[in-house]
Amino acid sequence: MEPSQPSVQATVDARDAAVMEKLSLLDRFLPVWIGAAMLAGILLGRLIPGVGDALEAFKIDTVSLPIAVGLLVMMYPPLAKVRYGQLGEVVADRRLVVTSLVLNWVVGPALMFALAWTFLPDLPEYRTGLIIVGLARCIAMVLIWNDLACGDRDAAAVLVAINSVFQIVAYSLLGYFYLSVLPGWLGLEQQTLDVSLWQITQAVLVFLGIPLLAGYLSRTLGEKRKGREWYEGTFLPRIGPWALYGLLATVVMLFALQGEQITNRPLDVGRIAVPLLVYFALMFGVSFVIGKRIGLGYERNATLSFTAAGNNFELAIAVAIGVFGATSGQALAGVVGPLIEVPVLVGLVYVALWARRRFYGPDDQARTEGTP
Repeated sequence: MEPSQPSVQATVDARDAAVMEKLSLLDRFLPVWIGAAMLAGILLGRLIPGVGDALEAFKIDTVSLPIAVGLLVMMYPPLAKVRYGQLGEVVADRRLVVTSLVLNWVVGPALMFALAWTFLPDLPEYRTGLIIVGLARCIAMVLIWNDLACGDRDAAAVLVAINSVFQIVAYSLLGYFYLSVLPGWLGLEQQTLDVSLWQITQAVLVFLGIPLLAGYLSRTLGEKRKGREWYEGTFLPRIGPWALYGLLATVVMLFALQGEQITNRPLDVGRIAVPLLVYFALMFGVSFVIGKRIGLGYERNATLSFTAAGNNFELAIAVAIGVFGATSGQALAGVVGPLIEVPVLVGLVYVALWARRRFYGPDDQARTEGTP
C-alpha cells in the first residue's frame, strides 16, 4: 500500500493544478476585483454627488433599477447552467433538503439574533438591521459562490427555490418573532417589522423568478434546437463571465449609494462587521461539518454550506430602506452586510476548495475537475 500513496497524492495535486489553470483571469483574481469594485463604488459616491440620485431615480419596488439589472445579469448564467431534468434527484436527497431547511430557517436566524444582541446591545437600530439580514436567506449570490467552489449547481437551484418559497411564507412571521416576541420573552427591548407579504413576494419574483425562467427557457430551447453538446460547449462558456460582470457592477453601484455612510461612520461599520464575520464563519463551518457527518459528497456539501452561510442582502436592504428609510441605522447595517459578505464568501470559496483536498478523496475531486 505504501508505494501507491504518493501516486494518489500526485494525481490529486495535478488535478487541482489543472482546475486552477482553467480559471479565467477574472475568476483567479476575484478577491482583487471585488475589492477594487468596492473602492470604486465608494469613490464614485463621494466624488460624484449626483450618482446616488441617478441610481435611485428609477426603481423596481424599493430597489434601484440599475442594481436590479445587475442582479439579474449576475443570476442568469448560473441558472442557465442547471440541468433542470435532473432536479428530481436532488429533491429525493432528504438529508440535503432537510438539513438545509434546518440550517437556513432555524439555526441561521437564531444565531444572528444571538450575535446581534451580544455585540450590539446598546445600538438598537444596527441590531435590528442585522436581525433583518439574518432572516433573509440567500437566493442570489450563492449561485456564484457555489459555482466557483465547484458545488452542485442543480442542488443549488433546488435549495434556492425552496428558500424562496420559505422566504415568502416565513419572513414576516420570523421578523415578528425575533423582533417582538422573543425579546419580550427574554425581557429585552422589542422592535417591530412592518413588511407586507407582497413586498417579499415581489422581491423573490423579480430577483429569482425572472432569471430562473430565463435560465430554464435557455436550457430547454437551446438543447432542443442545437443539442446539449452545443449548449454546454459553446453557449454556456459565452455567457458564463457575465455572472461575474453583473456581480462586480452590482457591488460598484451598492457602494456608490452607501459610500458616504460607510466612510462617515467607520467605527459603526466596524461594530456591525464583527458579528457578521462571526456569523459567516460559524454558519459555513458548522454546515460543512454537518454535511460531512451525514455523508454528503463534496459537491452537495459545498452547496449546503454556501446556501446556509449566505444571505439575501438585496431583500434585507430593500426591507430596511422601505420600512426604516434609506438613511436609517437599519439600512446601514443592511449595506454593511454585502461589504463583509462578498469578500468573506469569496475567501470561503478557497476554504471550500482546500477542504475538498483535505477531507475528500480523489473520487469526489474527480467529479469537480472540470468545474472551475
